[in-house]
Amino acid sequence: MPDTLTGPARAAGLYDRVRRVIPPIEWQTFEDDIDAILALKRQRNAIILAHNYQTPEIFHCVADIVGDSLALAREAARTEAAMIVLAGVSFMAETAKLLNPDKTVLIPDLEAGCSLAESITLADVRLMRSRYPDVPVVAYVNTSAAVKAEADICCTSGNARAVVESLGVDRVIMLPDEYLARNVASETDVEIIAWSGHCEVHERFTPAEIAELREAHPGVVVLAHPECPPEVVAAADFAGSTAAMSDYVEKRRPARVLLLTECSMSDNVAAQYPGIDFVRPCNLCPHMKRITLSNIRNALKTGRHAVTVDPAIANKARRAVERMLAL
Repeated sequence: MPDTLTGPARAAGLYDRVRRVIPPIEWQTFEDDIDAILALKRQRNAIILAHNYQTPEIFHCVADIVGDSLALAREAARTEAAMIVLAGVSFMAETAKLLNPDKTVLIPDLEAGCSLAESITLADVRLMRSRYPDVPVVAYVNTSAAVKAEADICCTSGNARAVVESLGVDRVIMLPDEYLARNVASETDVEIIAWSGHCEVHERFTPAEIAELREAHPGVVVLAHPECPPEVVAAADFAGSTAAMSDYVEKRRPARVLLLTECSMSDNVAAQYPGIDFVRPCNLCPHMKRITLSNIRNALKTGRHAVTVDPAIANKARRAVERMLAL
């Protein structure tokens, strides 16, 4: 089956969505892949789920559903498509497969990992349980299916406090992100026992950097992701998930804003709000950037790489995710 469209190129009509953040000469290198992806999606009855950290040509031009981890998990559970391509990292693709065991779920690059997911293992969770018997385990979605299977419930950065408080207990184990756990602990009376994992993107931001940027850009509104260190969150004007940050920009419309998160998040929001000045010091996620138009096209064309989860693990992990989604 051919993997290009007949008739006028459809990519040409999408450029207005990203004109502010992609130069015309760069856009020309994307058009062929975009046209092919649009055609292949129809042929394969496929949809593309794209995380907020994907580059604008993916996020705005080929994705069917975009959002943070929670939004993608919810939509993965609802889709009627036969095939899901996850433009994100491996734990997101695993989660989509957990919620769609009978569908084909593809990850365009097997090396698209996550420093948080890699910071903890099944054995680590069992060790924590042995140290703190009868204390429930809340696993961030940024974990492997094996770790989720050992947890009582999952959470995202957007619903972590609600998940912790929903358990109705005095203390919980929350893993693997130490900073997210500490930031949630500052907002609740529940005692939180944290693991020592960090996000390689967010852990590098500092209060000193914020101070310098405020001086260089008077009036800038600083929004921080809760995976940032607590002292960074304290120095920001607002802290929230990627969805919460995007909502803040949409509703408040600050004249000048700085998003302390992955670089493409700023580009994707900036493309939607041309009247806002985005200050762009940011940190790239090398794992997210492994996903490209080219390997999305190849995934749709060849069926690579199909995600599988051991059924013995999947059943337990699915319960932890579904318990979160039921809140």
